[in-house]
Amino acid sequence: MELKDIIKQLKEKTGYNNATIARLLGVSKPTVGRWVDGDVYHLKEETAGKLSELLGYDVTKVLNNDLACFKKPILGMVKAGYDLFLDSNYLGESEVTYDEYNNGDFFLEVVGDSMIGDGIVDGSLIYVRKSSNIQSGKIAVVQVGDEVTVKRVIIKDDTLILEASNPSVKNRYFSKKEVMELPVKIIGSVLYSKTEF
Repeated sequence: MELKDIIKQLKEKTGYNNATIARLLGVSKPTVGRWVDGDVYHLKEETAGKLSELLGYDVTKVLNNDLACFKKPILGMVKAGYDLFLDSNYLGESEVTYDEYNNGDFFLEVVGDSMIGDGIVDGSLIYVRKSSNIQSGKIAVVQVGDEVTVKRVIIKDDTLILEASNPSVKNRYFSKKEVMELPVKIIGSVLYSKTEF
């Protein structure tokens, strides 16, 4: 990845213009313009450090094609089942690719086996993109009152169904009223799961 791509990503992520980027990084506006045009390929160490803070990853490593530097936080645990209270303890970080870094937000560690039919097992990490909406049939992290779970979300007429992929775990059904009152909220969509043993 080149410096111009990194600056483009910063602009897309933050909406900053060249003048704002220049002010935040302590450089001139023309310097940022040269970065955008692809005329400059390297940064001073101090500037790279400031840019890394803005983006949340080590810019120097990316410029040196060390793509193993992208990481996302593991923010807690989610139940593949029910009755686990929302646990938002920081559990570390897991590496992601550049594309994954841009598409998702955080990992959760799975407890339970209600989603084994989809390859999500006890101890798996699921990579989640924050979202309050989900397409029917997709797997999501869902908050039900004080509980949190990972399930396939099915939306039919006035009913929301949380569907397990383990036949021994019952599906749960919620009316429109229950969705509002409990509440039942989509926290994010599951992009993929990985298991590290």
